[in-house]
Amino acid sequence: MSPRIRTSFPYETAHDDVRIPLSDGTRLYARVWRPLTDEPVPALLEYLPYRLTDWTAPRDWQRHPWYAGHGYASVRVDVRGHGNSEGLPTDEYSPTELADGVEVIDWLAAQPWCDGRVGMFGISWGGFNSLQLAALAPEPLKAVVTVCSTDDRYDNDVHYMGGSVLAVDMHAWAATMLAFVARPPDPAYAGELMWRELWLKRLEAVDPYLHTWLEHQTRDAYWRHGSVCEDYGAIQAAVLAVGGWHDPYRDTVLRLIENLPPDRVRGLIGPWSHQYPDRGLPPGPAIGFLQETLRWWDHWLRGTDTGVMAEPLLRSYVSDSHPPATVYDVLPGRWVGDDTWPSRSVTPLSYTLQGAPVLVRSPQHTGLDAGRFFPFGNDADLPPDQREEDARSACFEFEVPEETWVLGRPRVRLRLTSGAPLGRGQVVARLCDVSPDGASTLVTRGVLNFSARHGRDRAIPWTPGTTEEVTFELNGIGHAFPPGHRIRLAVSSAYWPWIWPQPGSEAGFTLDPAGSALELPVRVRESAPSSEESKPITFDEPEQSEPLGVVFPATLDEPRPERLVIRDVAKGEWRLEVDPRYGGTRVYPDGLEFTEDAVETYTINESDPLSARTHSTWSIRLHRPELGWDARVETRSDITCDAENFLTSNEVICKDGDEVVFHRTWERTIPRTAG
Repeated sequence: MSPRIRTSFPYETAHDDVRIPLSDGTRLYARVWRPLTDEPVPALLEYLPYRLTDWTAPRDWQRHPWYAGHGYASVRVDVRGHGNSEGLPTDEYSPTELADGVEVIDWLAAQPWCDGRVGMFGISWGGFNSLQLAALAPEPLKAVVTVCSTDDRYDNDVHYMGGSVLAVDMHAWAATMLAFVARPPDPAYAGELMWRELWLKRLEAVDPYLHTWLEHQTRDAYWRHGSVCEDYGAIQAAVLAVGGWHDPYRDTVLRLIENLPPDRVRGLIGPWSHQYPDRGLPPGPAIGFLQETLRWWDHWLRGTDTGVMAEPLLRSYVSDSHPPATVYDVLPGRWVGDDTWPSRSVTPLSYTLQGAPVLVRSPQHTGLDAGRFFPFGNDADLPPDQREEDARSACFEFEVPEETWVLGRPRVRLRLTSGAPLGRGQVVARLCDVSPDGASTLVTRGVLNFSARHGRDRAIPWTPGTTEEVTFELNGIGHAFPPGHRIRLAVSSAYWPWIWPQPGSEAGFTLDPAGSALELPVRVRESAPSSEESKPITFDEPEQSEPLGVVFPATLDEPRPERLVIRDVAKGEWRLEVDPRYGGTRVYPDGLEFTEDAVETYTINESDPLSARTHSTWSIRLHRPELGWDARVETRSDITCDAENFLTSNEVICKDGDEVVFHRTWERTIPRTAG
């Protein structure tokens, strides 16, 4: 459902661009939307590295003016070293970024137009640092809305999963951020004389994030920094945690509502991808998310009883069974409410695996039908029919005699004998909904690196030929299995390109069904409510403020497939080519012409885990004809491996017109300590 565009509000608004001074003399670039009133109002902060004058500007205009129209000062700030902010870029969520954020919060609270109370919101990066700043507990910060974010930077982010290297996004996101951090300030905002000086200083400080991320292959102090799960008690602000069942971060919502005091936390999980729930991007249904957050702000920042804390602790969407597809406009289902978590309405149901021991020796290209790690609502994001993947896995099936609702995190217990000569490997478990015609829809999945079986903070080799029992959780889900369908547990020893394969893992492992089981969190089914006391969970229709008016001109370029799988039959080689489709070419109302293009490639030989390689290229152009400004960024990133090391190569070329102002290549060899 497309959002309704709202053109009138309780308050008239205005916006200004300002520079927020920090104690070290650095100034951060900010845009402030304010209601036109003589009374001071609460402030809302969104704090990102993604360039408020161009990259997030269309999204910013959907919500910041909306909040201002409802009586809040809504503020968007670029992180140090990004966009038109001064200073040098740092690693993601660095101590410097968070210290700057505390200063920004204190600065907002001290402004004459602010009443001293501050809220913070954001999706992904902005959701992360909202939680991290809440854990630092600056006095003015009273409430946050964190969307598609994580409380655990090691095991629930883009770097590692189950202790294994996330090849797909360890590489893709590092390559993306290398291109992003190399973009220049905009002379229309940073100044025609200052922009180049800022850019060159910034470029000299660039070091690919990939180096640091790969150097920390277990959950050490580097990952514990910024992971609020280390101390939930440090969070003093009220938290509205929001996620989507098709977003990789949704388990954070479940952990936050379990570990934060119930009188200042609420959780909301819909069927959504990695997007704000009001944007109307697949899969829906979209909701009036801005209205829902306004209830949160009014309660915690104005002291108005909006009924938001009378809502269930967790409101979640249980999707009906659906045929496999890579995109759904709307997923059928229903909203349910749970007042506790773990919920009293959820009971673990164990399914014992049956059969003789089986050798699990999956081809290395198992996982090509995994779908995108970060679905954004594009046509090829979600996993297609899983029958080919299931054929490369060991499968166990269970009949569904009556409709079965699953809500929460399934768990598997597997008795395995390692066959890898180096004691390395990984096990992947997928839960699928199989219809009577044989179609297999992926419901959820989980991964365990053998070396992380005794904890993510250590790497312990598995003695070849020995048998151990391992237990791990799959990602959370809300799904209804209908009668007549089958629940399929598919177990594989490979999952490329999500998981970087271990040396020797082509030997696989033996799975003994005796002592192995699947445990599902089964929720009580609900019928339609029949009284006022059990009224259904509903939301307003989605609405937003007027769009910015960005134009996406047609180009003569032949569109690439979003996801293309190529097989070289003679070589036994498989290649996945991905167009992430972040934005393409657009023209902004202020005259900026912005073009970006990226291609990611993941290649592997079906029988050789050491053949894995990733490649990414980025091209970005920022052009202002009226200023004669034409800046370009070109990047290339590669990862290959041998049995002992990751081998990385990164290159950045930046041009001001035809002049090459920066060109650097980084080559690194990083030991494989756990990955």
